[in-house]
Amino acid sequence: MRKALTGVLSLAVLIGTVSATGASAGAATAAEPTATQSSTISSEASSEDIKDRILAIPGMSLIQEKPYPGYRYFVLNYTQPVDHRNPSKGTFQQRVTLLHKDTSRPTVFFTSGYNVSTNPSRSEPTQIIDGNQVSLEYRFFTPSRPAPADWSKLDIWQAASDQHRVFKSLKKIYTKNWLTTGGSKGGMTATYFERFYPKDMDGVVAYVAPNDVVNKEDSAYDRFFENVGTKDCRDRLAGVQREALVRRESMEKRYEALAAENGYTFDTVGSLDKAYEAVVMDYVWAYWQYGLVSDCEAIPADAVNATDDAIWDSVDGISGFSFYTDQGLAPYTPYYYQAGTQLGSPDIKQPWLGDLSRYGYQPPRNFVPRDIPMRFQPSKMRDVDSWVRHNANRMMYVYGENDPWGAEPFRLGAGARDSYVYTVPGGNHGAKVSGLVADEKAEAVAAILRWAGVAPAAVQADPSKAKPLARYDARLDKRDAKTERDQGTLRP
Repeated sequence: MRKALTGVLSLAVLIGTVSATGASAGAATAAEPTATQSSTISSEASSEDIKDRILAIPGMSLIQEKPYPGYRYFVLNYTQPVDHRNPSKGTFQQRVTLLHKDTSRPTVFFTSGYNVSTNPSRSEPTQIIDGNQVSLEYRFFTPSRPAPADWSKLDIWQAASDQHRVFKSLKKIYTKNWLTTGGSKGGMTATYFERFYPKDMDGVVAYVAPNDVVNKEDSAYDRFFENVGTKDCRDRLAGVQREALVRRESMEKRYEALAAENGYTFDTVGSLDKAYEAVVMDYVWAYWQYGLVSDCEAIPADAVNATDDAIWDSVDGISGFSFYTDQGLAPYTPYYYQAGTQLGSPDIKQPWLGDLSRYGYQPPRNFVPRDIPMRFQPSKMRDVDSWVRHNANRMMYVYGENDPWGAEPFRLGAGARDSYVYTVPGGNHGAKVSGLVADEKAEAVAAILRWAGVAPAAVQADPSKAKPLARYDARLDKRDAKTERDQGTLRP
């Protein structure tokens, strides 16, 4: 969640909708409607077009409709209050997309926690239940940002209330069961929505959702990095990271040239030196967030004797030297603002660097323009964590074994009902239900089908028979690193 992957790593798993991981292959097409569904679609078309019904919702307007076989796909704007506690204080336009299959099918509400993609796609739960999908852009991510921006109105309750209003407006059309889902910050968003509006959804599927309950206590991350993967891989990564700081002077000359060539500036973080170190300090974290043990062969084994080109290319390919520039940070100001006010953020020690670091693992305040005030609220994550432990009902969490964000996961307590926490063996920040071991995968798919109200009789009798209801679609279900990055779900 802290950084974008800018290089090319082979991934084997990946998060929530418009997100995910897995190799794309084949030329499958969208699942055709059944006879019953075709009849329903025909009935809808003959009475009132679905677009007309959607646009009849007060505050809903059409940006664009894009064709896709077997679906209708709409990019929409929805008028939201800037402050749900005081709706008279102004409004803003929030982008919503709708992948419409049939009003007789259940619906998945997807949030990435960032921008919304305006290209048709399906989350894993949407494919599993063969349903509709509503996707919502998180408030304050452009263009869904109030003007002027009152940053005090960017918090988890206001965002959950955005989602609640969209749900209430569309539930009148899509009357069947609803699930909410998302990966990473989107998984957190799905959790917060359930915490504040527990009666809205029929189930929650949250992928790789971090849970930083006590922001100042981050030893779980340090323990993770002491043991993740193999010793050879950890040693290779540490060696490259050390050399990048040992060679700081020569490397920063390259950075200056890169900045001059691309017009990069460093006003937010404060200096090129601080930005350079931030990229290097992210290197090991970003590797395990996006990579696999098998990718370690691409990391220089003898960093001390590696060329400057090899060190630069490895760090740039995994951390990305453009990210901590003003231009790279600007799209993620809302994330860093939330990390520094409510969500929390990790602070890892990285003892293998010795005294080479000048600034340490820098806090979110360093990545938000100074004219935006920030004050951390430590009670917010404690409240959510306690609520999940004692009240989780039909909630599912999926984590990756080798994902650093999983070092502080959500956990279920005695009060949880019909809820699950799974871990994908060897998985990274793109862990999905499809990557679970066979019996857990069947159990998870069966639960999702059951929550959506579409579990076939055979699955109700024997959950081990559970499989996704929709066939794989090479475009809708494309799950690779570029798709993830383009849609913001691999970002912090």
